[in-house]
Amino acid sequence: MSKDEYLITDAPLKALTVFAMPMILGSFFQQVYNMADSIIVGQFVGSSALAAVGACAALTNVFICVALGAGVGAGVLVSRYFGARDYGKMKTIVSTSLISFLVLSIFLGVFGFCFSHLMMSVLQTPADILNEAVLYLRVYFVGFPFLFMYNILSTMFTSIGESKIPLALLIFSSMLNILMDLWMVAGLGLGVFGAALATLIAQGISAVLSLLIFLCRMRRYESRFDWFDRQELHSMLQIAVPSVLQQSTVSIGMMIVQAVVNPFGTQALAGYSATMRVENLYPLVMQFRRMFLRILVQRRLNVSKRDTMLHWC
Repeated sequence: MSKDEYLITDAPLKALTVFAMPMILGSFFQQVYNMADSIIVGQFVGSSALAAVGACAALTNVFICVALGAGVGAGVLVSRYFGARDYGKMKTIVSTSLISFLVLSIFLGVFGFCFSHLMMSVLQTPADILNEAVLYLRVYFVGFPFLFMYNILSTMFTSIGESKIPLALLIFSSMLNILMDLWMVAGLGLGVFGAALATLIAQGISAVLSLLIFLCRMRRYESRFDWFDRQELHSMLQIAVPSVLQQSTVSIGMMIVQAVVNPFGTQALAGYSATMRVENLYPLVMQFRRMFLRILVQRRLNVSKRDTMLHWC
């Protein structure tokens, strides 16, 4: 039996502890990752740069919800087939999701890049930081396929019980992002563009490493699979679309609040942005908790151990 199957075989409390702790720590480092750009540009460039980065946060969160929802759709099916030891279908889901969501991420990235100025104008971004905010947002959208890939692969790692790998990659990516931010913003004086470029590079390296490690893990499960399956894609979308809508509701609400705050000016926006970066920690922890319980329930149901589910009720 594979060591990855401890979520199926171990006692629920032990499985929860071993599996969830890396995710809880990961939520902390995710916030470090998210706050790095804001802290460094605010410290070394000024409040206007902080406001420019912060002005993009609400909008980018909506797009991140799409990536997270896609990850949930793929992750639930991966965990289902992994729990049932149907490794052929599991690998079909992996391949289908990566191909499908890569195409989607490229489309959304191109859309966001082309309409960045329009979207920031609709949100009533202050005129004195509008160009910097648009520049940051466009660099962000260039790296959108990397963001998508990382989030989907992170969920898939979690679905097969490898929650420590996403944590290690997130710590690596966070540290790299901070070092690149310091070099490009404080060292090279690239300002908001440097902060965005540092995030792009960190995301890209982390996504590629995630893909390579995950492909190595998949070699353990030798079985035939299809590169693309429309029926499985339909099943994924049935799970992913409601998840995207659910997670986007709060983000859209925060985007509306952002549009209300923006007309108050750059200084007010800078203060609001700094506060929201800290406040976002709690929802992220709850999100990982929901993801964990969803995956654990799916896997235990598929190995016919319904009696153990009573421990979670």
